[in-house]
Amino acid sequence: MVQRVLPSDEAEDLLALVREIADEQLLPRVDEAEAQARFPRAIFTMLGQAGLLSLPYPEDQGGGGQPYEVYLQVVEEIARAWMSVAVGVSVHSLTCFPLATQGTPEQQERWLTGMLSGDQLGAYCLSEPQAGSDVAAIRTRAVREGDAYVVTGTKAWISHAGHADFYTLFARTSDDGGRGLSCFHVPADTEGLAFGEPERKMGMRAATVREVLLEGVRLGEEHRVGAEGQGMPIALGALDAGRLGIAAAATGLAERALEVASRYATEREQFGRPIADNQGLAFLIADMAAAVGSARATYLHAARLKDAGKPHTREASIAKLVATDAAMRVTTDAVQVLGGYGYTTDFPVERFMREAKVTQIFEGTNQIQRLVISRQVLAQHA
Repeated sequence: MVQRVLPSDEAEDLLALVREIADEQLLPRVDEAEAQARFPRAIFTMLGQAGLLSLPYPEDQGGGGQPYEVYLQVVEEIARAWMSVAVGVSVHSLTCFPLATQGTPEQQERWLTGMLSGDQLGAYCLSEPQAGSDVAAIRTRAVREGDAYVVTGTKAWISHAGHADFYTLFARTSDDGGRGLSCFHVPADTEGLAFGEPERKMGMRAATVREVLLEGVRLGEEHRVGAEGQGMPIALGALDAGRLGIAAAATGLAERALEVASRYATEREQFGRPIADNQGLAFLIADMAAAVGSARATYLHAARLKDAGKPHTREASIAKLVATDAAMRVTTDAVQVLGGYGYTTDFPVERFMREAKVTQIFEGTNQIQRLVISRQVLAQHA
């Protein structure tokens, strides 16, 4: 078990509860659900009832009032058992962020309490077929008609699409590049919402991802979150938080791969002794442990800056980059430790490796993270 230093006894108890839920409720279900690509809505309902879908938001908004440092360790523990669910928790938190930070008191009273109640699940509609990393290239358009907007377009790679209760949507309200985007809250029962077929992915198959099709969706002006044209800074602010969630999830996945590989190395014998006695393999395990520890340290550092109200964009990108690259490396090495068995579905490490790959892609590819980091560093010294 990972040794942790948490800021309060309450946080210690919370993490113990999450570990118990992960071991008793998630681990027994993950293999079958992933093999069948079955979306685990009942699991999210259970997590919501336990108060785990709203942890980083203030109690007066209906949240759990936990610092990000604690919330991210909860995400890591969930990912140690089931990566698709951990990413889903992070996506839901990301989806609530714009309304929680930029919504009016009236909007928050009308929608946010339900969003943070644990009964609802959200989806974040930013990416498009031709606008992934290039957010300013968004084509989905919201055209004013009186006191409402009519939205037409296609969103791509949307987690929870078709299962979510609400959608945080970014659409173009003018042609002024990145300054022409606006943010909207879209309840799932809004007329004109439709969905493509689920994407057939190499990993995280239980995490449904689809296109969201907006066919003349009509939204009253009260559904706009923030000022018109402020969608870009709202989206980027949310992504800082979301990248930390992915970093924590990637760390949990890597931790689980390390656990499986280490246990196997102590039990598997060759030439009359455990393979862990071979220095070459033992050193590989050590490198895996160092990668997991480094990943955890980077996301906790960024989380503490966020909790202190300090700028953390660079640190969030560093955490996402370090943790997801570590997850890819550690899960690949776990397959190597198990040898031929690691390449079979009899052991979960092949699934871990498939799941790790996408962490280097979503919430901004790791190439984009390097761009963000380098710009921040160079601007500081210009």
